[in-house]
Amino acid sequence: MVKKVNFGRTNFNTHLIQIMSTKDQIREDVTIRFAGDSGDGMQLTGSLFTNTTALLGNDLRTLPEFPAEIRAPQGTVPGVSSFQLQFGSREILTPGDECDALVVMNSAALKANLSLLKKGGTIIANTAGFDKKNLSLAKYPDGVNPLEDGSLSEYEVIKIDVSKLVKEALSDTDLGYKDIERSKNMFVLGLLYWMYNRPLDSTIDFLQQKFGKKKPEIAAANINVLKAGFFYGETVELFNSRVTVKQAELQPGEYRNITGNEALVLGLVAAARKSNMPLFFGSYPITPASDVLHGLAAHKKFGITTFQAEDEIAAVSSAIGASFGGSIGVTSSSGPGIALKGEAIGLAVMLELPLIVLNVQRAGPSTGMPTKTEQADLMQAVYGRNGESPLVVLAPKSPADCFEMAFEAVRISLEHMIPVMFLSDGYIANGSEPWKFPKSDDLAEINVAFEGPRTDEDSATFMPYSRDERLVRKWAIPGTEGIEHRVGGLEKEDGTGNVSYDPDNHQKMTNIRRQKRDNVAFNIPEQTIDQGVTSGDTLVLGWGGTYGSIRTVVHQLRKEGHDVSHAHLRYINPFPKNFEALLKGFDRVIVPEINDGQLVRLIRSEFNIPAIPINKVKGRPFGVAELKEAIESKLAAEIL
Repeated sequence: MVKKVNFGRTNFNTHLIQIMSTKDQIREDVTIRFAGDSGDGMQLTGSLFTNTTALLGNDLRTLPEFPAEIRAPQGTVPGVSSFQLQFGSREILTPGDECDALVVMNSAALKANLSLLKKGGTIIANTAGFDKKNLSLAKYPDGVNPLEDGSLSEYEVIKIDVSKLVKEALSDTDLGYKDIERSKNMFVLGLLYWMYNRPLDSTIDFLQQKFGKKKPEIAAANINVLKAGFFYGETVELFNSRVTVKQAELQPGEYRNITGNEALVLGLVAAARKSNMPLFFGSYPITPASDVLHGLAAHKKFGITTFQAEDEIAAVSSAIGASFGGSIGVTSSSGPGIALKGEAIGLAVMLELPLIVLNVQRAGPSTGMPTKTEQADLMQAVYGRNGESPLVVLAPKSPADCFEMAFEAVRISLEHMIPVMFLSDGYIANGSEPWKFPKSDDLAEINVAFEGPRTDEDSATFMPYSRDERLVRKWAIPGTEGIEHRVGGLEKEDGTGNVSYDPDNHQKMTNIRRQKRDNVAFNIPEQTIDQGVTSGDTLVLGWGGTYGSIRTVVHQLRKEGHDVSHAHLRYINPFPKNFEALLKGFDRVIVPEINDGQLVRLIRSEFNIPAIPINKVKGRPFGVAELKEAIESKLAAEIL
């Protein structure tokens, strides 16, 4: 059995004992996709399978996808919700290009996801979702049932009337029709647990904790259905074999499965504790950033205060007020909300206050595609405010990396008295991977300089904007004796902070704010090469959520003999101080991005390097195969 630790942790040295039949096949990795109506519980099903898989010690990556509507049109293709994960005994860096198994709860789910299933893959279909009504809602021509017309001959199709079997499993209960229907995802989960040699224990524990006290009958029903699905796979000869994926060889230690937003929350909490300061989070709910508010609200005992504001401007303004008052001010949004926060962020730049702005990017301009991912807010982060308004921009490379980069955002903001924008995206925020717990002693120190109290004689000479050699002023907390000073959004006089319209002073303050941002480059790591050599033919440069795909492709290309290296930016504004020299060590630089070429533009303008773009704006991350083909085409072309 698996040794289980609180919150889904497990020690990876624990031995997993599995009884395997002679028909079991060993696989290095498997990709599964669950798909159904947004009310079919596919996100929960995928999450529970993921947590169980993480407990077994497999490496994994996930990709949840769901409609933007709270209750999307039932039975239609736009209403399909899906959850994909790849898990393996090797290093897993992406959720997989094509699925080995596709679970579909209705005909719309099949139509929306069939193109993502590899030829020869397995389809597990709930036949109750392929009746005349569902076929019509999914707009299959003339109500033709794809399970019966031979169009799926290239796949292994397993047809199961899940709804009927669930009703039979719960026939001796008093549950109503809706409660019975809601539990059908547990039947599918149990069946997949049997197919892939997963234990039921952690899911049973989850159901008992979630429903056991208030709704024990619901807990019992879901557990019964889960077991029914497992034993159905064991007793019905529909499957040629079971699949076993052995434990991955990860570093020993305590791990948990974590999403990007969860890691972001813990990074902020850790930074607050390490700096011994309270943290205030002012936010307005917006997809895909809302989970950060939910997560931080559960950590009040660590000095965390959360505030759900009436709008985006109130949210960022409250965070600035908290920073002025001596707390770590944090606000969050996605691109549309960041646009509304722009003037207030400029105020934080003007006041030289610490402020953390979390931007969990989503696709499209205006309100765009709220539940789809994109990296198109980079220019907005660097330049998207009125006037010359420089701030620091950081970007995590994976869900687990959100912890370290959130911690870094707080450290830099406090130590340099400057706003920092943290650029995550929907793919990172909602995706998950195993995360090894850090030790508090291994976290960097966070040094904060406060202005102390002054006597009446000293207060007369107090200069609130007196700066050190890094151009960083001390934090002047209101209420501290003798350090009263003026604040506001109007241009201030250097040193005093008094309002000034003097042209030479404005030029000086503009230069100071720019240089203050640039000086951060001396307090961040130099840029490293993730794979390959420090100079050569080709560098593939990425940032944010493209990390897994790029790393996988470059690894494959290097094995094939190509002179290709990979670097991944996490500190974007300012760039690391060795970044220009590193770029100029390569004959060409290729930059894959989930946007229309924004980092490419920054590199071209900053360093006069003709970086080569590879761009995608479909609301989905790069697949490994498509990215490899795109990079190979650039390698075959002449150097620009």
